[in-house]
Amino acid sequence: MPRLTLTALLALTILSGCLNTSGSRVTVERAGPDDLLKLRAGPGLGFRVIVGLPDGTELIRRDCVTEAGQLWCRVSLAKAPSLTGYVSADYLSGY
Repeated sequence: MPRLTLTALLALTILSGCLNTSGSRVTVERAGPDDLLKLRAGPGLGFRVIVGLPDGTELIRRDCVTEAGQLWCRVSLAKAPSLTGYVSADYLSGY
């Protein structure tokens, strides 16, 4: 295989992995029976609350970032994918 073709193929493979926006499914857990996990406009407690999410809410996890020592994940609601925000990873299944 010519070197240029191999390089182009490798670059496309790497880019396709970086551009994967399908995300993985996670569930809100450990928020508590009388509490809601806050979906925030940004990764941190200083951002406005968009909506509260009860335990069992299915989400699509997009990516995660660390802010002030806390892992925050950008998520969207599985049943309403246009509703997107950030939640603490501590309250997601698998974390």
